[in-house]
Amino acid sequence: MRSRYRIERRTALTGGAAFALVAVAGARVPAAQTLDRIVFQTDWRAQAEHGGYYQAIAAGLYRRRGIEVELRMGGPQLNPSQLLLAGRVDMTMSNGFQALNYVRENLPFLTIAAMFQKDPQILMSHEEAGITGFEQMRGKPIMIGGGGRVTFWPFLRAKFGFSDTQIRPYTFNLQPFLADRNAIQQGFLSSEPFSAIQAGAHPQVHLIADAGFPNYQETLDISRRMVEEKPDLVQRFVDASIEGWTQYMRGQDVAEANRLIMRDNPEMTQDRIDYAVRVMNQYGIVLSGDAERLGIGAMTEARWQDFYTTMRDAGVMPPGLDVTRAYSLRFVNRRVGLG
Repeated sequence: MRSRYRIERRTALTGGAAFALVAVAGARVPAAQTLDRIVFQTDWRAQAEHGGYYQAIAAGLYRRRGIEVELRMGGPQLNPSQLLLAGRVDMTMSNGFQALNYVRENLPFLTIAAMFQKDPQILMSHEEAGITGFEQMRGKPIMIGGGGRVTFWPFLRAKFGFSDTQIRPYTFNLQPFLADRNAIQQGFLSSEPFSAIQAGAHPQVHLIADAGFPNYQETLDISRRMVEEKPDLVQRFVDASIEGWTQYMRGQDVAEANRLIMRDNPEMTQDRIDYAVRVMNQYGIVLSGDAERLGIGAMTEARWQDFYTTMRDAGVMPPGLDVTRAYSLRFVNRRVGLG
């Protein structure tokens, strides 16, 4: 299932046209102005972690820049990167690992913005267990899913001396965690802790990014061809998206954006959205580090190099990768939304 939003001027005729007033023989008359179109694929079902894009839709930020955005909702059966590679979408929501994979596989795609400065992946324990840091988890069983085993787990193994013998299967079922006060499991900052709290547990959150894991998350990925052929359109989309994120994280007239999120994803609730926004602000997921001085979406050469070096040393990425081909700083670091 996917959701589509076509951004139109309320005064426009059908067909995706907007209107501008022009002078003709001394009079002001409306003239059609075609909107540029972008198809953007998210990485999961609609949620607060996509809130900036929904806000840009709800507040008309794309429309003001002459863009018609079709926002397609992700899900468990969709692979955004495959859709991008196949040319079925213009942009996708991804992460730093995918950008390095483009380079490794010599594919003509790259990352142009990072809306999340911190990866929201966590390990979660019970407060009753008294675990206050990753060092105390060494040697203890930890429930880890397949994706985590090839992304953040090698980092934890290298930095904290974890062993693969600690890994237990994680099937995205919270019951084993709830049943065992000594259990530790992976999770997403705004998801599993909320569910655990709702079930009466007292989760202790350990954000892997705060342990030095330098992965960018919720990145914007795009083809090199689009960057070269339509840089003005790309810039307008990035700027509008950043403004949307700025408004959303500030809670600035976001009721309509949240309504659209809940319409797309009936399982989403207002209290879950409120929790997600609160913890994203609390932990600096969107606005921290470089983004505080360069604006939301910020990226730097030093950060990308650190990420690659960290994952190379952890055995995830091969040596000799030209990390500069994974990204472009052309469209970010302009302090959009800061004031």
